[in-house]
Amino acid sequence: MITVSIEPITHQIYTACRFLQSEFWGTFKSAHGWRQHRFLVRYTACECGSVECLVLIRAFRFGSIAYCPMGLDIPLQTAAGTAGVSLEEYEEILALTAQQIKQYLPKNTLCLRFDPPIDFESEDTRNLYIKSLLRKKNFSVAPVAIQPPDTVVLDLRCSQEELLSNMKPKWRYNIRLAEKKGVSVRRGEVSDIDIFYQLYETTARRDGIAVHEKSYYKKLLEQSGDTQNEHTPRVTLYIAEYNGEPLAAIITVFSQREAIYLYGASSNSHRNLMPAYLLQWIAVCDAKAYGSAVYDFYGIPPNDNENHPMHGLYRFKTGFGGKIIHRPGSIDVPLSPFYILYIAAERIRAFWFKKIKKLFKR
Repeated sequence: MITVSIEPITHQIYTACRFLQSEFWGTFKSAHGWRQHRFLVRYTACECGSVECLVLIRAFRFGSIAYCPMGLDIPLQTAAGTAGVSLEEYEEILALTAQQIKQYLPKNTLCLRFDPPIDFESEDTRNLYIKSLLRKKNFSVAPVAIQPPDTVVLDLRCSQEELLSNMKPKWRYNIRLAEKKGVSVRRGEVSDIDIFYQLYETTARRDGIAVHEKSYYKKLLEQSGDTQNEHTPRVTLYIAEYNGEPLAAIITVFSQREAIYLYGASSNSHRNLMPAYLLQWIAVCDAKAYGSAVYDFYGIPPNDNENHPMHGLYRFKTGFGGKIIHRPGSIDVPLSPFYILYIAAERIRAFWFKKIKKLFKR
């Protein structure tokens, strides 16, 4: 029999948690319309264990939504025999955790949303798992995943020579080309936020993506600088320039567990100089030197479909030689009978932004 107990806590206990479960991220999101709660979840299944759970709460006019980003981060059994809970046990722990956390949430909370960090090696296996979840009464699959469900992850335990060797030959060539042609990469300061944001606005217009206000990205850089210690993730702005002209920029997050390529932007000028390749390589080398275990490119289309509007992104990120993984996306545990109305509104909103609004931009 599986049992779950929870205990509210005020500070992060485990320092090796995922970035999106860190105290740093909870504090950051608290400055942008969310309230944070942190819990220690103890579970008993085939084995006993505990895990921290950051829950973010966003209130709107008719209710609230609770969100546990990239959680619960519980070890899972693998085909290779790695110790952990089974998928069925994991699902039951999720459902029991949501029901116990409910007492600490606003009474009008519609659901507790999770991003289960379950890694599947094939898209088909992931999709079959999602179909199985839809047949279970405790869960609902959100119309849009909050965190990217498909990504590429580089193992940074390799040497730099191995990392280069694992890339596609054209990627190694483009890195050297950018260096040879005089592209330089520098680590920016908070004062460089205008450079990043101008590039990001250019990227948003070109690719049809949404952006936050400039203050959002500025606060992320400021908070990293203000609270830096050995357990605080390091947020870095990298800027690629040519003859003093900014061509591309990225924002990364480094922790001991993982490095994440969080945001990227580029201009429409001098794209033939391949600044984005050099930017990523410098960031990968820095992440390795920092001690991060992996470098997560954080988001690709689910497959190599040339008709996908972001196919270029798929080719770019997979060319660095990492492992492609597929996650379930955002999974809800409904907590209110009004949840069905909320999810219908989410579907309409997603259709508007993904289909209708993009048609007007053409």
